[in-house]
Amino acid sequence: MTSPAEAVSLSFLRCLETSRLATSPYNHWLLSRALPEDSADAIAALPWTPPTVLETYGKRETNNASRTYFSVENRGTYPVCEEVARAFQSRAVIDAIQKTCSVDLAGTFLRIEYCQDTDGFWLEPHTDIGVKKYTMLIYLSKGPGCEDWGTDVLDGTKTIVARAPYAFNEGLIFIPGTDTWHGFAKRPINGVRKSIIVNYVGPEWRARHELCFPDQPVA
Repeated sequence: MTSPAEAVSLSFLRCLETSRLATSPYNHWLLSRALPEDSADAIAALPWTPPTVLETYGKRETNNASRTYFSVENRGTYPVCEEVARAFQSRAVIDAIQKTCSVDLAGTFLRIEYCQDTDGFWLEPHTDIGVKKYTMLIYLSKGPGCEDWGTDVLDGTKTIVARAPYAFNEGLIFIPGTDTWHGFAKRPINGVRKSIIVNYVGPEWRARHELCFPDQPVA
């Protein structure tokens, strides 16, 4: 019998096999049906109230105190956090990511953030810090009006050249580098823009409470 974590793994492996690689302005992969639908629904239904954010100044870290993670505590409280974390810690998923994205994740740590962005949210063009070795976003909102909520992909001049399609259980992968400019230009958010951000980060990551398995690096 397939466990819930194994079901998440199998769904993501199928998604990765059918992902669409775009090579401009840098390699990024577009995802569809990333998670089992019941798992994606369960994440979207987590009983965490969207934080009240008056201003981000274009950075998520402006509001670090109100950010939420699939931490050790939340894995123990919410089964879907445990299942998804176990899946992305699994050997099969790690191997598939490394092969597809040509990245070495050995010795990294899994970090999954649950985001609930509301009107007024924006992100300035940026490249992820070097300690992040892998970045994936999976979008989790449904309904009319959210199709324009995808992540902006920018070139070296910080010009938007593409916008990831935003739809429930779709997403985006890129391997952070000096050219992987991305952001979220300010635009109306009528509702809550839900997503998870999955990172594998280096051992020097200081905020250990954000990690799914702070004492278990990827093998």
